[in-house]
Amino acid sequence: MKTHFQSTPKHILPTIVLAQFACTSLWFAGNAVLPNLIPQFQLEASALGHLTSAVQLGFILGTLVFAVFTISDRFSPSRVFLVCALAGAGCNLSLLLATNLSTLLLARFLTGFCLAGIYPVGMKIAADYHQKGLGKALGYLVGALVLGTAFPHLLKAVTQDLRWEYVIWATSGLAVLGGVALKALVPDGPFRTQGTKPDFTAFLQIFRQKEFRAAAFGYFGHMWELYTFWALVPVILGLYLEFHSGTYFDVPLLSFTVIAAGSLACVAGGYLAQRAGSARIAFGALAVSFVCCLLSPWLFSVPFSVFLAFLLVWGLAVVMDSPQFSTVVAQNAPGQVKGTALTIVNSIGFAITIVSIQFLQLLQEWVPAQQQFLFLAIGPLLGLLAMRRLITR
Repeated sequence: MKTHFQSTPKHILPTIVLAQFACTSLWFAGNAVLPNLIPQFQLEASALGHLTSAVQLGFILGTLVFAVFTISDRFSPSRVFLVCALAGAGCNLSLLLATNLSTLLLARFLTGFCLAGIYPVGMKIAADYHQKGLGKALGYLVGALVLGTAFPHLLKAVTQDLRWEYVIWATSGLAVLGGVALKALVPDGPFRTQGTKPDFTAFLQIFRQKEFRAAAFGYFGHMWELYTFWALVPVILGLYLEFHSGTYFDVPLLSFTVIAAGSLACVAGGYLAQRAGSARIAFGALAVSFVCCLLSPWLFSVPFSVFLAFLLVWGLAVVMDSPQFSTVVAQNAPGQVKGTALTIVNSIGFAITIVSIQFLQLLQEWVPAQQQFLFLAIGPLLGLLAMRRLITR
């Protein structure tokens, strides 16, 4: 009998990956154009944290709605993905109509809500096609998320002579293309188990399993660091320029490079997981990222070549574990609520990112700039402790 990899059409995974990349380019579109928004709307420097948190908050509320009503388990995931991609593109474009900080935040909040039907639903679609080799498949999928997240920074770097609105138009156009392509080319997977009605006990049901809890809490520790690091990459680069007045580099371009490097780590981690197992790869990457957090105070006193190499290693490690955590979560979740389990874990994880972003923003008044990133180590440390059960097993 053929394996599922042999029987799955070859275009399925590349289509999901490309659609995920295209649609998640909406995520940091606001961050990429923030330098233009600050003078136009007379914003303070704290606007970065607020814009990022608005997207995360919208995503959290969206994932809670999707989880409570088990939307990705009851309805065709491809159709859900398409609807949310089109809606997300429209909400992203509403940024062009903003008149003040409140309307900017509303536009980013609504975009985040729509992303709840894109990122976790994309993982659900991949899981419906891959019972074995899921870690490898999700490695490509989260790698696409990383590229999509970084892509607005690249757009900003190559369109610096153009108006910032072009970045918003381009990311919305990509989202539309991604949603249409996935719906047209990716039917429901052969391993999909359809739910029949909302399950309001799903949250309690999935967290009763010890292995699921270990994977989920490891993921939560990872999320404390991930999006805060991504949001602060331009800040880290800007701080280095302040400490080294004779140095110059393109901050948007290097921001893209550091964040996008993680996509390679996601793919490599997927292949390594086939030999070592997803739990071990997630644990190892989280440990490397933990060390990077601890070494961060010395980051601003080293030569530029060392600084850039360190940031690239951090950018690789900070997200390499993400697809493997999602793999372990999916493998330990009950089949009939697998999509809901992924959505719930994503929701809690992204709630943690808001706490982390606002916490580090608060530290700016009390802690020297070069020492603030030490506090990102809290998440990886707790995540490593939670993962011990899966590693020893």
